[in-house]
Amino acid sequence: MVEPPSSAPPLDTAVGPVDAQGAPPRPAFDRRHAWLIAAMIVSFMLINYADKSVLGLAAVPIMDELGISNSTYGMISSSFSLLFSLSGLIVGFASARLSSRVLLFAMAALWAVAQLPVLVVASVPALVAGRVLLGAAEGPAASMSMHALYKWFPADRRGLPSALQISGAALGTLVAAPVVTWLITSFGWRSAFVVLAVASALWSLVWWRVGHDGPHGGEAAPGGHRAVGAPASAPPPTPGGGGPRTAGTPGAETARASERLPYRRLLLNGTVLGSIVAAFGASWALALSHAWLPAYLRTELGMTPGGGATVISAISAFSLVLLLSIPVLVDLLRRRGRSSRWSTAVPQGVAVAVAALAMAALPFVDGRGAHLALLALAFGGHAIVFPLHYMTVSAVVPAVQRGAVFGVVAAAGTLPGLVSPYLTGHLLDFAASRSAGYTQAYLLSAAVMLVCAVAALIAIRPEQDARRLRLG
Repeated sequence: MVEPPSSAPPLDTAVGPVDAQGAPPRPAFDRRHAWLIAAMIVSFMLINYADKSVLGLAAVPIMDELGISNSTYGMISSSFSLLFSLSGLIVGFASARLSSRVLLFAMAALWAVAQLPVLVVASVPALVAGRVLLGAAEGPAASMSMHALYKWFPADRRGLPSALQISGAALGTLVAAPVVTWLITSFGWRSAFVVLAVASALWSLVWWRVGHDGPHGGEAAPGGHRAVGAPASAPPPTPGGGGPRTAGTPGAETARASERLPYRRLLLNGTVLGSIVAAFGASWALALSHAWLPAYLRTELGMTPGGGATVISAISAFSLVLLLSIPVLVDLLRRRGRSSRWSTAVPQGVAVAVAALAMAALPFVDGRGAHLALLALAFGGHAIVFPLHYMTVSAVVPAVQRGAVFGVVAAAGTLPGLVSPYLTGHLLDFAASRSAGYTQAYLLSAAVMLVCAVAALIAIRPEQDARRLRLG
């Protein structure tokens, strides 16, 4: 049964001078610059995911050239996440004081630098150093780019931009798989690192010119407008003398959005915890695909580098279709008054559960067609979690604290990247056979993801938690 829409207004609302009715004016929507920012964010995420996937795409030639084991390669891949979550957490809190323009510029510039160690000397320490630096610079990328995007779009227009931001990840893999594979096979695996370094440097220069902060970020606005977190006087009485506005009216929205909430209350409510768990389950599959899917396609399914790249691109295309369709439907449902629980929360749990079941079935199917269909569901079906879990978190967090909470959510939700690649490599080295190792890795992944799916379905209740945080 669909829950009735909450009477509590969204916390994510800018606060400024009120009109005669006690309602704050809505910031103007600069459509042209908002979509320019969206395009820059999409390209930012495209480069981000190309950077992440390059090691996996080059895994076989790197392992052959350096003579490293599966466990060592898994350790190199996991080193990417050593500082990933910590940097996401730190930068998330720093985002309250630093502009998104500065943060994203610094990240992209560091991505370029991170590709250099392996070009100087090809060795395990150089690979680890580059991946650790890259992980530290990319840890805040998804949350901070989403935060930057939300500064340009009001709450009821974020479904499609959020989907496009995450679609940059699918596009990154969709484009990176064939292009990076072509570079590796034609010019050697080092050439892919060079091209990505140049792309990151060029993006940072363009962003510095156009990447200014928008009016929906909760910061102080020009002309004396206050933002969320600034002192606000009580709303004036209604024209009929009925006193201050009640919950669900603009006046009450102004009064409640004007105060910060303790981070403990924000981080320990069910919606935020459930969103973290959903992201954890999806990130487990994502980390596994980045590190091991290209090698699996070549060694277990006997595909050529080009054939494997085509399959990876097809999985990314499937993810892209989901990303561009589901969040648009979410926006439509929200405008029609559907509850956030059914429009944004339930799809997260269902997506992770379906991916988990497909992962569990992978080792036991015969036939190339069925195998590829399950690969698409296992490694692409969870994609919608990433835009939706930011939307559910945003529903219970004031805009002025959104960047910090996004950082915490990203830091906790992406922890699988530190575990999944190395654990899979360890299983491959110590199992009776490579196939048995992959079977164990897929079944373990499915179990983790299924637990996350059930927990997310139970915990994420945006309307209920929003009411509790405002009225508690």
